[in-house]
Amino acid sequence: MSQFHIHDTDLAPLKDRTVLLTGGSSGIGLATTQVLLSAGAYVVVGDTNPCPITHARLTFKPTNVTIWRDLLDLFALAQERHARIDHVFANAGISGRTNYLDEVFDEGTGELKEPTRAVYEINLMGMINTSYLALHYMRRQDPPGGSIVCTASGSSFQRFGVSDYTTTKHGVLGWMRGVVPNLLSENIPVRINCIGPSWTITGLVPQDLVDKAGVEWQPAEAVGRQVAYLMSDGARNGQFIYSSGGRNYEIEESVLLPAARKACGVAEVQVNEQEAFEKLKQLANEIGFNEGQKASAS
Repeated sequence: MSQFHIHDTDLAPLKDRTVLLTGGSSGIGLATTQVLLSAGAYVVVGDTNPCPITHARLTFKPTNVTIWRDLLDLFALAQERHARIDHVFANAGISGRTNYLDEVFDEGTGELKEPTRAVYEINLMGMINTSYLALHYMRRQDPPGGSIVCTASGSSFQRFGVSDYTTTKHGVLGWMRGVVPNLLSENIPVRINCIGPSWTITGLVPQDLVDKAGVEWQPAEAVGRQVAYLMSDGARNGQFIYSSGGRNYEIEESVLLPAARKACGVAEVQVNEQEAFEKLKQLANEIGFNEGQKASAS
């Protein structure tokens, strides 16, 4: 069964660990910060807005995840203050900005204007750069290792009519799927998991509106506990945790991948994409084939 439950004792391994997170001043990020502090962790928060809480174990640094220098400084501060970074929550994000149906024209030329890239820069590239830096630090610290949790969404695997937002959240899940096999093949001791919250009460999703619509919701704390659980459970890697109404479901390994294999039929699908890639890569190495040779031959 894909559903699981989280108990306070499950978060005990986080005591005295250092966690860096982005977007920690509001919503799910703030709720996660509070859960981590309650579990005894040291928390380093990066956000464009000030963190509304203070705590002896909390460090805040103004950070815009679209600015590489800001991220470099945030990670450097965390290492300087705590010597290592055990877990990273790549969480900073914004809601959708365009549906690609509304047309905006330049007042001067009358030409169609390019749609905004803000959601891609924050939700996707900000997540990737945050995670890239996490991998850099975690591979080089002594002892090496750590975990990364990325904020995907229930829209990562469903149709959801907020085009740019949904695209980025599919991208978050895709990024995890692309990186985890490489970490495993290289024996790099870093775990990566994704969360996919359904409707969660934050500043972007008011409770009174959700209640009037009759939509099931969950408090931000429920998602924060989920993030902390993924950090503390060393057995979880490459998983996608979907949450709805405060219930937690692992659906990447237990639902999505098995469903794809079942839908295609065992007789029709002999290998999956990663297995095929590994076979091709091994053969290419054996015969000395590489992209440089391919380019020169053409």
